[in-house]
Amino acid sequence: MSLTDIAIRRAKTRDKPYKIYDELGLFLVISPSGSRLWRMKFRHGGSEKKLSFGAYPQVSLRDARKMRDDARDLIADGKDPALERQRDKLRAGALADNTFTSIASEYCRKRRRDGDRAWAPATATRCEYLLSLLDNSIGKMPIHEIEPIDALAAIRKIEKRGKLESARRTLQLASAVFRYAVATARLRSDPTRDLRGALLTPTVTHYGAVTDANEVGDLLRAIDGYEGQGMTKWALQLAPHVFVRPGELRHARWDEIDLETALWTIPAEKMKMRKPHHVPLSRQSIA
Repeated sequence: MSLTDIAIRRAKTRDKPYKIYDELGLFLVISPSGSRLWRMKFRHGGSEKKLSFGAYPQVSLRDARKMRDDARDLIADGKDPALERQRDKLRAGALADNTFTSIASEYCRKRRRDGDRAWAPATATRCEYLLSLLDNSIGKMPIHEIEPIDALAAIRKIEKRGKLESARRTLQLASAVFRYAVATARLRSDPTRDLRGALLTPTVTHYGAVTDANEVGDLLRAIDGYEGQGMTKWALQLAPHVFVRPGELRHARWDEIDLETALWTIPAEKMKMRKPHHVPLSRQSIA
């Protein structure tokens, strides 16, 4: 015979705990103190096991039956509901600790030492700074709770300050963090994947450049006629022979240059692609 709320409320306490039964394995344990605790008995893998569903009346008769039916569905699928509950608790605890900021930090640490794909120190510093701009908005949120609207609102705070390129780059980095969370089984999908057209497009600034071959000679003569700092002049004269980035030229070291073989080898850690770069040196460069 199934239980009713009236029967539960009328149940008297005894000197020892005792059980009153509902149906399909569900029962209530009434203790001498008067507490009423829901339990379910079931069999899995040839063993008898029990589940706890909480105390009555905080967990109503209707809710207890719903939890019993959910457990029976798991049993019908060949699963142990007690084990599944334990896994759910572990998942919930792990997800609660996985805030956006913590996973972003983990992602940045990975990219700093990611083999051939590792970020250069300057790139890592810049990316970590941009991601830190999200700390006060979505940083403390568990990553699985972040919706597209949350991410968009956070990025638009940067955009409203007129930092259009920073907003665009921060969105790209946030997307990389979300995809990393997907790859490490802490998120189902990237909530920013459909936001790429939501931001204002920065105005492209073109820097001065010689585009007419006939003007190259004028540029080289202008460099030779430069009367500023000597070190700057040498760098300007060397640049057309080596075709490297200004930063790579500025940070050149003598131990990278072999004058006998006329070769400058820039080490991998200085290069954007994280591979050694070999620069042949012309006789003018060596001079």
